[in-house]
Amino acid sequence: MMTHEITSWMTVLAVACGSCAGSAKRVNLSEDVTQVAAGNNRFALQLYQKLQSEGGNLFFSPYSISTALAMVYAGARGETREQMAKVLSLATAGESPSPGSSAATLPPGKPITPEQVAQAFGKIIKDLNARGAGGKYELRTANALWGQKDYKFLPDFVTLVEREYGGKLQQVDFVKAAEQARQTINTWVDKQTNGKIKDLIGPGVLDAMTRLVLTNAIYFKGNWINQFEKDRTQDEPFTLANATTVQAPMMNQKARFGYAETDALQTLEMPYAGEELTMVVLLPKKTDGIAELGKDLTADNLVKWLQQIRQREVIVTVPKFKMTSKFSLGQVLQSMGMTDAFSDKADFSGMTGNRDLFLSAVIHQAYVDVNEEGTEAAAATGAVMSVTSIGPGQTPIFRADHPFLFLIRDKKTDSILFLGRVMNPKS
Repeated sequence: MMTHEITSWMTVLAVACGSCAGSAKRVNLSEDVTQVAAGNNRFALQLYQKLQSEGGNLFFSPYSISTALAMVYAGARGETREQMAKVLSLATAGESPSPGSSAATLPPGKPITPEQVAQAFGKIIKDLNARGAGGKYELRTANALWGQKDYKFLPDFVTLVEREYGGKLQQVDFVKAAEQARQTINTWVDKQTNGKIKDLIGPGVLDAMTRLVLTNAIYFKGNWINQFEKDRTQDEPFTLANATTVQAPMMNQKARFGYAETDALQTLEMPYAGEELTMVVLLPKKTDGIAELGKDLTADNLVKWLQQIRQREVIVTVPKFKMTSKFSLGQVLQSMGMTDAFSDKADFSGMTGNRDLFLSAVIHQAYVDVNEEGTEAAAATGAVMSVTSIGPGQTPIFRADHPFLFLIRDKKTDSILFLGRVMNPKS
């Protein structure tokens, strides 16, 4: 049986202040949820634009990153909050798309308040967990706060994160036992990602100035509706971006899928059991078209491509592949406009009542394995906040034998849970 397993994982670490010494019910998704999901997608694609220049295979969980940063946003105030709202594409609650348009095209307005953002994320988290417990597939997301013992966090902040995000505050000792705290948090990450993300937080990331670590994890495992047969998989040429080829195991089948194409692009949508989650593969028609596709990957274009999808019989060939990606996202987020959060200008007074915290690191790690039995993936992000010390009649052929993009989305909210790029299925 073909399964698709994904563990995505995100961590945000809040490190100290310069002034410091030494089973849920299913819920109906509302307008604010639609807007937050649309904002998450805009952020996801803008983040991809920044990460794609690194070259090679690429995989990350924008949902995980957004969730962790949203928990940080709960304590942001002033210009810090304004910048985070802009980067995370958090539009004013109450705005809605015009009839016939997609929420993903919704223009940003004034920043949504931390309470509104938390309530919207809370609904998404409860809905994902409720559906994931329904038996058609496994899907769960978890959050946790790791705070310096005896450090005073505002009750309103702690309560909001616990109530809406499910992130309960757990006390550790960064000041006297930072390494032990690191191992404790990494053990939680390992467990929540079914052992796929180990040692997310490396040695030296946490120290005596660390005051808070916020973590998010998402795990998904599902069966394809149209499963591939192992005996049909065979080694075939895969053309790389530099026009050389490698032999890669290619899975293939002929079945009904969601399909669309333009002059430059083929789009394939492969559903999982329950048809609520799908993998979408974006394949440029040119073997060297991946860079151009990356430039065209905007929220508006993605909406347009997805709206063109229709069910039809398709001859599909896609490679088996594994990849691991790890990023330090601090510089990337600053280049996107979130500058104050990483400096002594940071205002996270919503966490402590004082302007004593700043983000010192954001780390994200992701793993994915696609094969005949399914897909297994894991992703993790860590952000550290530190003390401020200073043709119509033909059967289409979809042959992914050259670089392509793929995403895994929740069709109910249109949220992009995972996003990746395959440059070489053998690397």
